Amino acid sequence: MSKYNGTVFIVDDDDDFRDSMQWLLESDDLPVKSFSSARDFLNNYKGDQGCMLLDVRMPEINGLALQQIMLERDIRLPIIVLSGHGDIPMAVTAMKNGAIDFLEKPFDDEVLIPLVQNALKKADQILADQQQREQINQLYETLSRREREVMALVVSGKANREIAEELGISPKTVEVHRSRVMSKMRAESLPVLVNQASQLES
Repeated sequence: MSKYNGTVFIVDDDDDFRDSMQWLLESDDLPVKSFSSARDFLNNYKGDQGCMLLDVRMPEINGLALQQIMLERDIRLPIIVLSGHGDIPMAVTAMKNGAIDFLEKPFDDEVLIPLVQNALKKADQILADQQQREQINQLYETLSRREREVMALVVSGKANREIAEELGISPKTVEVHRSRVMSKMRAESLPVLVNQASQLES
């Protein structure tokens, strides 16, 4: 049983390099799956949690193109970009597009393991955030149409009296709806509700 959550996906067209990386990572008890091309990864990825070691220069679909496809498909894997000396501009672009780090080949093996461990921790956080957003959305679905209207006005900073005037109801009714919103959303304070609303929008 691995001591890590998630899998390290290696996407690199260099067979020898891929094999050596897999051996190195597995020697640290890291679960690894390797792919010789971006298309190979896309055809076989099953939605597993983890991180990716991604070579930027590959035939057919390069690392930047794969990164864009992953964004479009909502594949949220922290990516460590691997680049040769001439690929640094591509690596910088990949970082701007959301990669968390990059390594220039050749690199010391000792440098890789901590980066991968950090990427897997990042993957854990992404999963936790995703689960939290899903829970917030589920709670929001329990609100009535009027409660959603009240919630939107509450988180925009409006007072009960202002909300009452805007919706054409009494301040007392607003207070009742507001209380129900807080209860149904399991929000113990207004800042918590505001944070939940921001996650609904993301």
